[in-house]
Parts: sequence; structure tokens; C-alpha cells
Amino acid sequence: MKSDFLPGGILVPSNTNPTAEVGQSSANLPFLRFRLVPDTSVLLPVQQITEVITIATHEIVPIPNLPAWVMGVHNWRGEVLWMVDLGQLIGLDPLYQHATNHSSYTAIAISETQLMPNRQAVASQTANRKLLGLVVNQVEDMEWLNLDAIQSPPPASVTPELVPFLRGLWLKSNGEILTVLDSRSILAAMP
Repeated sequence: MKSDFLPGGILVPSNTNPTAEVGQSSANLPFLRFRLVPDTSVLLPVQQITEVITIATHEIVPIPNLPAWVMGVHNWRGEVLWMVDLGQLIGLDPLYQHATNHSSYTAIAISETQLMPNRQAVASQTANRKLLGLVVNQVEDMEWLNLDAIQSPPPASVTPELVPFLRGLWLKSNGEILTVLDSRSILAAMP
């Protein structure tokens, strides 16, 4: 099987269609698995990711009067990348409260342009697109899952902060439960 790399070194088999709508079912699609602190495993569809990057802490410029989960902005390839503490956004403890390396952050870059099925038609609109860097604790690996296997969680098991961004839960064959998020909802939450 032939494979290609997305920017940032994410390996994607070439038989996947990176412009395919994530809503399609009956197919195993690649999801990037990453960890949020304290110990939460989360998935995002690879089709919704632009790149995985490492950013030095001092390269994030704080912006006042924004929600606490907005860490600031970073100049990424000449564009403004809004840096978001994803864990804090979905109701977990803020990243700064945990004993982790704070000299740099790992971020998953997503953009509105990446989420649109026909990128060529919107290429001229990139000047006004919204770019987010979702700061995470650790990027782990790829998971392949059938969208039909994503289940709705019991209402009592989900925090109110997580609900707007939750696509569902995926129960692996080994009993591990992974949270599946939707980038469109995360982008829409940005003030």
C-alpha cells in the first residue's frame, strides 16, 4: 500500500481521499490520536487537520479580553494562528496547571479551508480564513475507524463544556474508550 505525508509528517495512506467529507460512513478513515492532560485520549479526523507543529512558548503572544482557553496568537507561515488550550476548552484542567514541559507546545493546526470539500474554489479566500492551533499534551498515533462505530455517550458521562465539540465515543476492541471531536465545532467556538 502506498502512503503519503501530510505537512508536519502525518502519514496518510494514498488510498484515502483527503478531501472526502467526514460525514461519509461504511469506510475506515484515519483519525489522529492525541492525549490531553490529565489522561484523556482524543481523536480528530485526519481530513480536518492541516499540520502538527511544535511551538516555543515565547512565540505565543497573549491577547487580552478573550476566553481563558485562548492562549494567544502565533505567526505561522506569515498568517495568524490562534492558539487554543483544547483541554481547557472542553472542560478539562488548563494546561498550565499540569507539570509538563512549558518551553514548547505541541499543536494541531486546523483551518476552515482544510475543512471545505472544494479547496480550489476557496483558495482565493485564505486571507480571511480562521486558523487554530489546538494545543495538546502529546500526539500519539493514527487510528482507523468506521464512522458507524462512533457512539453517542450516555448524557450523564459528558460534561456540558464537551457537548458542543463531541462527535461521539469510540470503544476499541481492547475496551479503551476514545473521545472523537469535530473541528468544525471547535472553529465555530472561536470568538
